[in-house]
Amino acid sequence: MTSLVVTSLSKNFGAVRAVDNVSFSIAGGEFLALIGPNGAGKSTCFNMINGQLAPDGGTVLFDGRGIAGLPPREICRRGIARTFQVAATFGSMTVAENVQMALIAHTREIYRWWRRAASYHRPRALDLLRQVGMQDAADRPCSELAYGDVKRVELAIALASDPQLLLMDEPTAGMAPGERNDLIRLVKALVIERGVSVLFTEHSMDVVFAFADRIVVMARGRIIADGDAKSVRGDPLVQQAYFGSGRTFERAGGVS
Repeated sequence: MTSLVVTSLSKNFGAVRAVDNVSFSIAGGEFLALIGPNGAGKSTCFNMINGQLAPDGGTVLFDGRGIAGLPPREICRRGIARTFQVAATFGSMTVAENVQMALIAHTREIYRWWRRAASYHRPRALDLLRQVGMQDAADRPCSELAYGDVKRVELAIALASDPQLLLMDEPTAGMAPGERNDLIRLVKALVIERGVSVLFTEHSMDVVFAFADRIVVMARGRIIADGDAKSVRGDPLVQQAYFGSGRTFERAGGVS
């Protein structure tokens, strides 16, 4: 079953055509990487899907319903969650409280002043933290966490809305190589367990080629390749976009 269908998506910034007639789809349960060199248009495309930007043309269908131009909160309510390149949590709150706030927002509950928000949804929050390996840190302030652990908490927060599609913008940015692989391995396991689709942007090619089911490559606002790791790795247009002529992913040792 197809989860997301992007058709002829376009966006201009003045005379610059940042995204030019882009089309692709994501199947249910698919782990899809959207990559490209700096300025390729992938972040703009990503932000239009999420509702941060309104497209100038084209359509975005999620489960057969148009979402292009809707505000992010409405897109989230329809089953799409997002993590950001720079992870952000409430540092003064505990790990569990951060997840509980996400659950309160998802259920749109209004709580009375005499009942603390921390009393809502704690069992569910602890279960989500268990899934991302952070249950033992539930009562620690987020300000005390290492950055890799903050990324895990952010993932639990995103999962609090029970999404059908998870958008991840540079999920391993700022992480050490070992942490990168551990986080993406965890995400992929959760995808398989939950049947969630994932669209992620990523500069770390070792992560992309090791874990993505499929890779869409953009350059200068257009899609230049769409396929599995082997076909994309050897695609001449992809080699040209990243390295000019003569170099390959294998000879370059990957891209970060």
